[in-house]
This record gives sequence, C-alpha cells and structure tokens, in this order.
Amino acid sequence: MRPLAYERRIQLLALAAGFPGSLIAMILLWHGNYSSGAAWTLAFLILSLWLGFAFSLRNRVVFSLQTLSNLLAALREEDFSMRARGARSDDAMGEVIIEVNALSETLRQQRLGALEATALLRTVMEEIDLAIFTFDNCRKLRLVNRAGERLLGRPEERLLGFTAEELGLGACLEGEAAHTMELAFPGSSGRWGLRRGTFRQGGLPHHLVVLSDLSRTLRDEERKAWQRLIRVLGHELNNSLAPIQSVAQGLESGLLNASKSSELQSEASAVILDDLRQGLGIIRSRTEALGRFMAAYAQLARLPQPKLLPVNVSEWISRTVKLETRVRVNLLSGPDVVISADVDQLEQLLINLVRNAADATLETGGSVQVGWSRQGAHLDVWVVDEGPGLPNTSNLFVPFFTTKPGGSGIGLVLSRQIAEAHGGELTLKNRSDARGCRALLRLPV
Repeated sequence: MRPLAYERRIQLLALAAGFPGSLIAMILLWHGNYSSGAAWTLAFLILSLWLGFAFSLRNRVVFSLQTLSNLLAALREEDFSMRARGARSDDAMGEVIIEVNALSETLRQQRLGALEATALLRTVMEEIDLAIFTFDNCRKLRLVNRAGERLLGRPEERLLGFTAEELGLGACLEGEAAHTMELAFPGSSGRWGLRRGTFRQGGLPHHLVVLSDLSRTLRDEERKAWQRLIRVLGHELNNSLAPIQSVAQGLESGLLNASKSSELQSEASAVILDDLRQGLGIIRSRTEALGRFMAAYAQLARLPQPKLLPVNVSEWISRTVKLETRVRVNLLSGPDVVISADVDQLEQLLINLVRNAADATLETGGSVQVGWSRQGAHLDVWVVDEGPGLPNTSNLFVPFFTTKPGGSGIGLVLSRQIAEAHGGELTLKNRSDARGCRALLRLPV
C-alpha cells in the first residue's frame, strides 16, 4: 500500500485536531434551544472555520517546505543568488531558512573564490614562459597554454584532442618524472627540462607536462659570463696598451729626430736607428691592432636593447642583400609582412649572414639564396650558400671562435644575440640536400 503524501498527512492531522471541538459544538448546537435557521447558520459557520483553518495550516506548512525545497534546488544547480525573505529567528522554520540562506552565501563566496583562483591560474599559465600541457588517461591533449601553442606552432583549437604521439610529445610521458632531453618542435628545438606530474579531474587521472627551454637559459648565462670577461679584459688591456702606444710613438719620434743630427751619420748608427725605428713601428701597429681587436669584442657587451618600430620585411631584405657584390645573390620574395623590430640591428644581422654565405661561396663558386616565408605566428628568413659547409657546428656561437683567416669570431654571436633580443632564434645547419650551409632566422610576427 502506497503511503500517504506528507501534505495529505498534514491535512488529515489538521482535520483531526479540529474534529473533536467541531463535533462537540455541533452536538450542543442541535440539542440547544435554537431555531432551525440559526442552527443551520451556526453549523455552516463552524464547519467553514474548521475546514478553513485545517487547509490554511496545510498550505502554510507546505509553502514553507516548498520555499526550502526551491532554495535547495538552486544550491544543487549552483545558483547561489536566491534567498528566502521574511525569515524570523524566533520560530523553528525561520531558523531553518536563515541557516539555508547562510549556507547559500557561504557557497557563493567559495565559488567566487574558486573562480578567481581558476582565473588567476589560467592567467599565470598564459603569461608564464614555460610550455604547459595536460593529457587525459587516453594520452589526448586537454589543456595547453600560449607558450605550448608557440612551441608546437599551432593554435589551441588545432591541438586539443590530439594524442601525445601525434603532437610529437610521446617521449614526454615516458621515463622519469624530471629529466632533460633533446627535442625538436616546429616552434623551437634544443635541450629541454621536463617535469611531469599527475592529478585527477572528474574522477579520472590526468598528466601534467611542463617543458622549459634550457638552451636559451644556458646561452644567456654563457653570454653574461663572456660579457663580464670581455669587460675585464678590455679594462686591463687598455690600461697597458695606451701607455705602450704613447711611449712607442715618443721613442720613434725621438729616434727620427736623432737620425737627422750630425752626430749619428755613420753607417752603423744608421742601421741601428733604422732597426729601432722599424721595431718601434711594429710595436705601435700591434698595439693599435690590439686596440681595434678589443673594441670589436666589446660590442658583445654593449649591444643596446632593440628600439621596436614597424619594419617592412620585403624592403629590409631587398635593401640589405644589395650590399653584397662579390657573388650573385638570388632573392626569393615572400609574402608582404610587417613586423615590430629594430631595423638597424636586423640589417646588421642579415649583413653578417649574407657576408658569411658569400665568403663560403667564394671558396667553391656558385651563388647565395635569400628568402622569407610566414609560418603561423613566425617569420622565417633563410640564407643558403653553396660553399663547403660547416666543419664544426658546435662552436659556431662561441665568442672568439672563427674558421676564417682574419675573422674576429663575434659576427655570429652578435647576430644570435640580436635575434634573441627580438624574441627569435638563429640556427645554422649544413644542407642535407646539397652542398653548403643554411642559416635560418625565426622572428615573431
């Protein structure tokens, strides 16, 4: 047998509570000395009051419970803005409604705090210079930040749902949770620091992968060390070279004057004076050369921050390649692109690359090719030569290292420093399809 509903039971209890009094009133009415019309009138009034109070009691209880039910339903739907009004603290139902209102306010504050914390976390993830990825238990990508998008060379909507293997990140979910590894991506390549952790979302396990570019950090520290060394060497050598050069000039001038006097006219004296003059001239020339040598290296420590202005890529490259006249330079035009950069620094960078390509091509003959293209959010500028190739690529960006006679060894170091100051990168590799080398400059658009 199906039990009675709570509202029906309240109604029956209200009727039962008023039934004895109404029955006694009816008995006294009909056995009293009343006329028939008065008896019926009073009986109708008694029945109306009895039933009216019973149904009013039922509606009052049901209304309070429905209000409480609506509040709880709103909480279940995560709508914490609803409140019950008119609740009093001096009755039981009022106290219940007051507590439900307080619970709703507490949940609203907690939800607001959680939303703010989530928004802060997303902002930090977007702004941090680390590539962050999350994968579900099927190894499919579920979350990526802007650094991860730049690394993979695609926007978020073209990455979510792909597996780690399809994105080239399969190795990141294997091995130790924290280690370093060599990885190549469309947006960058080199040595990376990997940290991997796990968390649960929706009751299911997920993987968190964080990649940090160690190559650039190591290069920055290496460059700072070289800059400190250069400043120290420059200071010490200049302190020695300046007086040596001054003394050498003075001695040379004095000997020149003495050779003209009548006291030093013998043949032996002339020979001695000539030797001394030649020796002092050599000392002076070498000190001047050392001064120029240190001034060139000091450029590495004095590269200013780039002054970013709109730069038309076609005009910049076309203007720069015309400066090289020793070999034929073929310009492969690309799309019309305008970037924000320091055009003076970029011209110096491209001049260095084209000059190196021309030097290599002069050894074997051939031509140099220069071109550019846009790859998503990046601009790629390449310089290709037909020279003998690079015998050793590991030391190309080490200051003082050079493979050319008379080279200073700072051109490529300065070029990469300019590229990284613009948020880009510079790489040099031997061509796999033909003889020669390919220099690639990648800049953000």
